[in-house]
Amino acid sequence: MMRIIAGIYRHRLIDGPIDNPNIRPTKDRIREAIFSSFGDLTNKVFLDLFSGSGSIGLEAISRGVTKSYFVDNSPIALNYINKNLNNLAIQNGVVVSSDALLALESFANEGIKFDIIYIDPPYESDQYLPILSYIYSNKLLNNGGIVAFESNRKIEINDTWYSKIKEYHYGDIMVTVLK
Repeated sequence: MMRIIAGIYRHRLIDGPIDNPNIRPTKDRIREAIFSSFGDLTNKVFLDLFSGSGSIGLEAISRGVTKSYFVDNSPIALNYINKNLNNLAIQNGVVVSSDALLALESFANEGIKFDIIYIDPPYESDQYLPILSYIYSNKLLNNGGIVAFESNRKIEINDTWYSKIKEYHYGDIMVTVLK
C-alpha cells in the first residue's frame, strides 16, 4: 500500500500494484521533491499522463488542484485509479482511458489546458520527445505552466520549447521539471 504524503488526504492509503513490472508507483521521497518544485497548487488544473495507480494525480488533488486528469490505457492501472478515487470519495478526478498522444490530441481539440503536466511513461518508451513536442506545439500549458517527467536516462530537450527548472536524481531515476 502507498499513502498520500500531504494535503487534505495526508496519510490516507491508496492501492497500487505490489509486483506488476508495468506499473511503477513513484516513491514518497520522489513525490515530495516533485511537489515541492510545483509550489502552490490551489486552483490549478493537473494532468497525470501514464497514471499507473494514480498516486501523482491523487497527491495533486490532496494538495488543492481544482481538477486532475488521469490518463492511462492499461485496464489494471485504470482499475487502481478508479478504486482510489472511489475509496477517497474524490469528485474532481477525470479518468481517461487512452493512449497518451491520443489523449493530448483530444484535450487540444476540446481546448483543455493545464497548469501542470506530469509524464511517467515506461522507462524504455520512446514517447518522451513526441509528447513534449505535442504539448508545446499545441499550447496545452497555461501561461507559467510546468511539465515534469520521470525517466531512467537523460532526455535531451529542445531548449526553445522549455527551460529547465530543476533536475532530481534518485539512483537510476531522474525527474526533470520544465517551464
